[in-house]
Amino acid sequence: MKLSQDWMWADALGMLARAEQMQRRLFQPGASGGRQPSWEPPVDVLETPEEVLILAALPGVAAAKIEAVIDGPWLVISGERTMPPALRTAVIHRMELPQGRFERRIALPYGRYGQVTRQVVDGCLIVSLRKA
Repeated sequence: MKLSQDWMWADALGMLARAEQMQRRLFQPGASGGRQPSWEPPVDVLETPEEVLILAALPGVAAAKIEAVIDGPWLVISGERTMPPALRTAVIHRMELPQGRFERRIALPYGRYGQVTRQVVDGCLIVSLRKA
């Protein structure tokens, strides 16, 4: 029994090490190699009788670097998170927030929308689509 537990433990540690290595490669600054999006922000889509709210988690992204456009039945959120210049020469011990270009296409609930507003609050982009 002890031998099989040791093997399973070693296998699990190996998988964790490989996953961490893949994450470091994926989120490495400049890893996207150009203007292609390299990550998607997580979003929440909420609907009330008056509006549809889309919240996108974008900590560290300046509001001026975020675009939100309606493209047919989609809301497309795109932009770029860049590493502050002071940190470019820093030794990175852990980096979990992805850097570079991002894009997220969110299917909108069926309906007609009138007023569209957007704001950035506490690191989240909030897009409000008032129902027409």
